Amino acid sequence: MTALSGGAEGPRALRPLLETVLDALAEGAARRGGPLPVGTPKELADLVAQTLADLDTSAGTGEPGADAEPLHRLTALLAQGSTDPADPFCAAHLHCPPLSLAVAADLAASALNPSQDSWDQAPAATALETLLIRDLADLVGYDPDTATGVLTSGGTESNLMGLMLARDCALTRAAGRPTELHGLPSGPVPRIFASAAAHFSVQRAAALLGLGEQAVVTVPVDRDLRMDADALAAALHRCTAAGETPVAIVATAGTTDTGAVDPLHRAADLAAEHGAWLHVDAAYGGGALLSDRLAPLLDGVSRADSVSLDWHKLGWQPAAAGVFLARHAESYAPLARRAVYLNPADDEEAGYPSLLGLSLRTTRRPDAFKIAVTLRTLGRAGLGRLVDACHALAHHAAATVDAHPLLELHTAPVLTTAVFHYLPQRPELRDPAARDTVNAALRRRLLREGRAVVGRTELPGQGPGRIRLKLTLLNPHTTPADVERLLHAVAAAGQAEEAEA
Repeated sequence: MTALSGGAEGPRALRPLLETVLDALAEGAARRGGPLPVGTPKELADLVAQTLADLDTSAGTGEPGADAEPLHRLTALLAQGSTDPADPFCAAHLHCPPLSLAVAADLAASALNPSQDSWDQAPAATALETLLIRDLADLVGYDPDTATGVLTSGGTESNLMGLMLARDCALTRAAGRPTELHGLPSGPVPRIFASAAAHFSVQRAAALLGLGEQAVVTVPVDRDLRMDADALAAALHRCTAAGETPVAIVATAGTTDTGAVDPLHRAADLAAEHGAWLHVDAAYGGGALLSDRLAPLLDGVSRADSVSLDWHKLGWQPAAAGVFLARHAESYAPLARRAVYLNPADDEEAGYPSLLGLSLRTTRRPDAFKIAVTLRTLGRAGLGRLVDACHALAHHAAATVDAHPLLELHTAPVLTTAVFHYLPQRPELRDPAARDTVNAALRRRLLREGRAVVGRTELPGQGPGRIRLKLTLLNPHTTPADVERLLHAVAAAGQAEEAEA
């Protein structure tokens, strides 16, 4: 059990362990028997604790020849106690079922364990990520010769990077020279503009960057949760009239709840008018670029100064597979770093490239590898068909909700999400607060019974009546009949809650 995964003997050592893992995955899935384990969180936590305790008392010596019982039992436990995004009744979050192809590629990357912080730790992977970034820059409409980017842990890191570059760009303009970067603004109050439906990581990034969460100006949204462009324009004019500095506009291309796409061209026009950086959070909606049918939804994304994409959403990759892209490579100057043990100048002058100055992280997995394998196998067209399949499922879900007497649709799907709620039939449960209670409880009932994983959100605003349920449909192998059965299960859970209320 002390054999290594690399070297000439690595594959030989891995082979029997992979058989153990695959057998245990099948065993755990059979025990689970559905989209998630039956029972309460405490019951599952007790099972995990008991399994660990059992293995402690029977632990081996760790010497060569020790058996694989801990690997088998803990893998089976993990499978038994996991939500399975490949199950048609698991449809709550932007949590995709990864392609087997991508998982196999990820195994190869894990076994070899390249680290992207220096060429001599990842020779081929450094070149591969560089070329993949060119491909993805072209996908969003950037010039690959002048754009740049990096693989990230996901949208949160990508949004942080976009806002960091926006802050430093604003500081450069204010100081008139790049040497003033990385300090906090001492002049006009900096402001970041994002919609009320933007990801919470925008506020978190502002705090981490020393601007404070209060620097984020929340822009109203319409019923579809799409940013109100006129409200954005008014907010920007108030900002400049008050002597404040509009540092960045964050436009969302695919909100978490409804998949709404903000008006990208109008946001770009306003960013140019006010000298603000435009960052487009396309962590969800970026998948639309793979589809000929849906790509027009993101018209205007190429005008952004930076873009975030997540291939572990509508890209069917195992996490993490985030991407950050910047339209102009020179905007990356604030991230440049020289560490003599990683990227000495004379090495780079001799032709040994480094990705260190492109990332907020040092040690970094070669997440580009699985994306490159997937793209070279399925191509944009093949992945686009998967996107289209999920988009069609969302529209079927919406039609099913519309036709169901106990369910009410919030808005038509944009990407692959359907938002709705259960309508209680008992008169005393129809007021907004009681309706919220029933909808929240029916979701927990489905979880407790191990029957379904359905999402829950709350619409922007104040007061009761804002809780909604949602299906986030990322499994292209789910059928329309599966969706219908899932929605009927939601309605039945609501009726059961009414009966017990």
